[in-house]
Amino acid sequence: MLLVTGGAGFIGSNVVASLNETGRSDVVVNDHFGSDDKWRNLSKRRLADVVPPGALVGWLENRKLDAVIHLGAISDTTATDADLVLETNFRLSLRLLDWCTATRTPFIYASSAATYGDGDQGFDDDETPAGLDRLRPLNLYGWSKHLFDLAVAERVKKRAGLPPQWAGLKFFNVFGTNEYHKGEMMSLVAKRFDDAKAGKPIRLFKSHRDGIADGEQRRDFIYVDDAVAVVRWLLDSPSVCGIFNVGTGQARSFRDLVTAMFRALERAPEIEYVDMPFAIRARYQYFTQANVEKLRRAGYNGDFTPIEEAVSRYVGRYLDQPDRYR
Repeated sequence: MLLVTGGAGFIGSNVVASLNETGRSDVVVNDHFGSDDKWRNLSKRRLADVVPPGALVGWLENRKLDAVIHLGAISDTTATDADLVLETNFRLSLRLLDWCTATRTPFIYASSAATYGDGDQGFDDDETPAGLDRLRPLNLYGWSKHLFDLAVAERVKKRAGLPPQWAGLKFFNVFGTNEYHKGEMMSLVAKRFDDAKAGKPIRLFKSHRDGIADGEQRRDFIYVDDAVAVVRWLLDSPSVCGIFNVGTGQARSFRDLVTAMFRALERAPEIEYVDMPFAIRARYQYFTQANVEKLRRAGYNGDFTPIEEAVSRYVGRYLDQPDRYR
């Protein structure tokens, strides 16, 4: 039996789908569903159980699991309730880490590229306390993830108790099906697809930095299938431990992303550039790019889907269909 926390969320529901598609129905989801359409992310899935967040600790008593895939978190980068974010993203993660250590259960968890802050210290997935200490996340979400990375790194340094397998995944800009419940945290493709299909121009931020053209702010965009493939590889590679970047290793511009969306619709790009709100200019990231050498050295040899192919697949299979869910 496998436990996926955040299993009704974006990456989590795609992990559950992938497990189902390879024949595993012994998957337990821990998540908060609320009253919106988040449940649709799992409407085609087979599940062994669904555990609400408040019942998880009790549910774990006397359980034997093959692995815990911990993807549950408050992932809104604009969140401001620090107590709630720390309880959800940091303290619960510590409790799960302790449980997996005590029960000798593999533990794979989601960190985030938000831990890198403005990127001034680069994007190397150095898991040592000294390497992590150099990072300065720009938002509460990133800081909560960074705190947990530091806690794990301290245990490694002190050779304290850890699960037989532990792995933290610093996901970069993941996009793809089942992200629709995320609101403003959805990818630009998901947020603007309907506008593009309706013939409306897509707005991108102007650049407010010398040497960077409008729309040329760059991110490491990774298709969700590729992110899930890394999780699945770790499940099949129990000797691999560490904190790893999960990105393509190739930064692409927002203009590239939007152009790929118009191409998937067989339309010429229509882009308008607007001023970036003054309030976010000082902390806006102009560039992110995962260094994936460590992941490759650990043995991962899967391909990463080029942005044009990934967007075409997303549009053709999901966004431009009556049923957009996997």
